[in-house]
Amino acid sequence: MTPRILVLNGPNLNLLGCREPTQYGQQSLADLASLCAASARDLGLELEFRQTNHEGELLDWIHAARGHCHGIVINPAAWTHTSVAIRDALVAAELPVIEVHLSNVHKREPFRHLSFVSGIAVGVICGLGSQGYVMALSYLRQALKEQAA
Repeated sequence: MTPRILVLNGPNLNLLGCREPTQYGQQSLADLASLCAASARDLGLELEFRQTNHEGELLDWIHAARGHCHGIVINPAAWTHTSVAIRDALVAAELPVIEVHLSNVHKREPFRHLSFVSGIAVGVICGLGSQGYVMALSYLRQALKEQAA
């Protein structure tokens, strides 16, 4: 069975490539999705890549991942700092979670230093741009191999 990883992206990430490119880079969301798909293929993973500006939709996707996916890579974007609901849904999913941010949130405004997700995530990757997603997928693949052994 090919492990399935859910990659979730929160609000405003649909504007990648045109919104604050000095913070978030020049790649579009479609570019990021293509990079993740290629990485997943190389790693022998099945990938579901999604983005939403609606918190309830993100919660529904997390709930549906339980029993359907083997791990979650999430960039909660602004919800990182505000959503206990997303944190609780990730806990309820009972899957390994990697939190990813394109920018280094610790070099930014103080309110961005708080994350409701970090405390329940296996790991956090920030400031490495799109490569953070590739690293998260690679880590999950290795962790799943070790778990199966």
